[in-house]
Amino acid sequence: MRKLNKEDYSRFTRHLSLAEIGEQGQQKLKNARVLVIGAGGLGSPLLIYLAAAGIGNIGIVDDDVVSVSNLQRQILYTSAEVGQKKVELASKKLRALYPEIEVESFDFRLNESNTEELFNRYDVIADCTDNYQSRALIGKVSAKLNKPLAFASVLNYEAQLSVFNYKHGPVYADLFPSVPKDGIYLENEIGLLGVLPGVAGTLQANEIIKIITGYGEVLSGKLLVFNIQYNQFNLIRFSK
Repeated sequence: MRKLNKEDYSRFTRHLSLAEIGEQGQQKLKNARVLVIGAGGLGSPLLIYLAAAGIGNIGIVDDDVVSVSNLQRQILYTSAEVGQKKVELASKKLRALYPEIEVESFDFRLNESNTEELFNRYDVIADCTDNYQSRALIGKVSAKLNKPLAFASVLNYEAQLSVFNYKHGPVYADLFPSVPKDGIYLENEIGLLGVLPGVAGTLQANEIIKIITGYGEVLSGKLLVFNIQYNQFNLIRFSK
């Protein structure tokens, strides 16, 4: 078990002052292991806030490189880094933000043969992917292993957010029982307001902090759907 050190007590003083977090919650964050799948629009703010919150071990799965079109929303990267591997850049920046963090990078795509072994190494899984096949695979394996899954998706001006496999609650397939016929959509074929994944990824980070520390009410059995064009937020309940 990794103990909080002197630097941690100074760095996380605002967390330590919260009755719902405090020293015990911060200790849980430092010892937590979170796997983030996708280091793009959702993954960028999620990774930044998880590291800033003091998550002690983060795994990052992404096999892509930075492109100019990513920079409108993927705030982890800069123009000078176009063409470089996202996992390498993200790992370096998280360590610079929180030197105590342990970051593992996985420069590959998930498939039926590598997902279960990888998921077994982590406490919480975060789905920041952009295609239905990956989401279905992540949902299936996380449910099999009973790993809490923080899910988010974005399109145009609208986002969805939920948590699956939390304390034996509903799983991904309860809400999304089948893969749409088109199976995949590409970011360059859809519109997406740049700030939207920033809002959704930050809320996703909040759910993960809730799962780890036990503070607040987790979005288990609830789908949060929000539209930032009209400031509309709706909470849809669902069950197993």
